[in-house]
Amino acid sequence: MAELIRPHAEAKGDEVALIDERATRTWAELDERVNRWVHALRGVGVQPGDVIALLCGNRCEAFEAMVAAGHAGVRIVPVNWHWTAEELAYVLADSGSRVLIADDRYADVAAEGLAALPEPLAAAVVMRDDAPAGFVGLEEWLAAASADEPDDQRYGGPMFYTSGTTGFPKGVKSSLLEPGMPASIGGLVAGTVCEGLHLPADGVTALCGPLYHSAQWAWSVLPLVMGSRVVMQHRFDPAELLSLFDEHRVTNVHLVPTQFIRLLKLPQDVKDAFDGSSLQVVWHGAAPCSPQVKRDMIEWFGPIIHEYYGGTEGGIISTISSTEWLERPGSVGVPGPTYEIRILDEDGNDQPTGQPGQIWFRQSDGRDFEYHNAPEKTAAAHREGGFGTLGDIGYFDEDGYLYLSDRKIDMIISGGVNIYPAEIEGVLVTHPAVKDAAVFGIPHDEMGEEVKAAVELVDGHEPSDELAAELIRHVREHLAGYKAPRSIDFEDEFPRHPTGKLYK
Repeated sequence: MAELIRPHAEAKGDEVALIDERATRTWAELDERVNRWVHALRGVGVQPGDVIALLCGNRCEAFEAMVAAGHAGVRIVPVNWHWTAEELAYVLADSGSRVLIADDRYADVAAEGLAALPEPLAAAVVMRDDAPAGFVGLEEWLAAASADEPDDQRYGGPMFYTSGTTGFPKGVKSSLLEPGMPASIGGLVAGTVCEGLHLPADGVTALCGPLYHSAQWAWSVLPLVMGSRVVMQHRFDPAELLSLFDEHRVTNVHLVPTQFIRLLKLPQDVKDAFDGSSLQVVWHGAAPCSPQVKRDMIEWFGPIIHEYYGGTEGGIISTISSTEWLERPGSVGVPGPTYEIRILDEDGNDQPTGQPGQIWFRQSDGRDFEYHNAPEKTAAAHREGGFGTLGDIGYFDEDGYLYLSDRKIDMIISGGVNIYPAEIEGVLVTHPAVKDAAVFGIPHDEMGEEVKAAVELVDGHEPSDELAAELIRHVREHLAGYKAPRSIDFEDEFPRHPTGKLYK
């Protein structure tokens, strides 16, 4: 049996472990399929420490792949399913992935991305029976592998790619998820995280955000390892989510503020029909939340709303409960027991209480992060003493509660998704009509922020609605659709510092 889920397969093998919109898996089925996944990966030469990529929506097979990676000692890269083939090919090459596993919904993008690679991967697997050329069907691939318990099970984990401030995304490698240790270590990690988040070990988890996000992974895969059933939506539907809560007696869920807003905007009769008595804890993070929206959610769901501050690089740095937040609106809580936080000015001096500065953190257990293939970016996010930063600005109150007073300098957060302007600017300036480009976020009532661009045109080109639409299409051809500007302004001249820095 797979070590991490052995207790659940033995104790409740016939009970359902995973539920998606197409299928279910019992604990016994999950255990057998994970065994086959491990043997199938080994069969194409994947060894502990190797990398595989997963281009997959929220479905049972995604969890199988994640759990299998946790037993095969491999690093698994969850790929953003909105990405273009160009972006996929970059991540496959940068990560050194040896295998790509693709959802049938993204088979065309997967095929195009693979075609752009200089050399073929060890295997390309697609979740459909009529596999296109160059792919093998997942069920055929698994059927040919042994269902026996794999020997030498080694701990593996995800490497999430997060958009950088320049160029393509970069992989974040956490020492907490370093593969190669005994697989049982994964159970200790999962148990510690779930206990700290007050997640019931034998509860029911709802997943309604993309599994390629580190937070959604932490709030679903780790509870699964601890014995929680997981019921999932591929795409968020607020009314359906309330029904899933009641139908499956969901105990815990992770949401982002945009989802709060869409839930609150449901018709009153839909909200009135919602029971919600099974819910024990609702976590949110990933983006700023309007104080009024949060108060409305606490009033509706009760004081079970918890907030965290953190990121892919730093994990869960601070947390705050509903009761604490109502006493200190706007706070993101106190640092976790293993975290030390310093608020520093630009010269590295500690800021006094109430005075904002850059947030730097260090973990007492020695855990840290690095950016894959980007030592210069890793160095820029660290300072002496082992402190790292997400680039955020904040301050402490007199009781040690942390407040965020600003976000990363340029980052746009739209619907809980981080979007970096430099990546979009780099595409805009490749258009023959564009001399210079600036991208930034502007307020949006539901999404928090939306992407807006300003461009300076090359001589001979005139501003027009048609040109604006053409520039937006140009971005969509090279980047995921959610990164495309929603509007474009035309400027005669951009304000720049003599060093070349743009005054946004």
